[in-house]
Amino acid sequence: MAHDSHQRAAELHEQAAHAHRAAAAHHGKEEHQTGQEHSKQAMEHSAKAHQQSLEADKQSAYFATKHGKKKG
Repeated sequence: MAHDSHQRAAELHEQAAHAHRAAAAHHGKEEHQTGQEHSKQAMEHSAKAHQQSLEADKQSAYFATKHGKKKG
């Protein structure tokens, strides 16, 4: 279960990275409106990825505590 949370976080981080690369490509071509749209999307993906990472960390800590292992 914790693995699934970490996997989802990784997927969201990859989506954010893809959107950042697309935004950079459009900004480089001076397609600023499209670049801005991609930048906004990248920020949204980054925020979701960050939240998922925090949740995955909480789950990992819970499972580690539940199974008698210390995190860190």
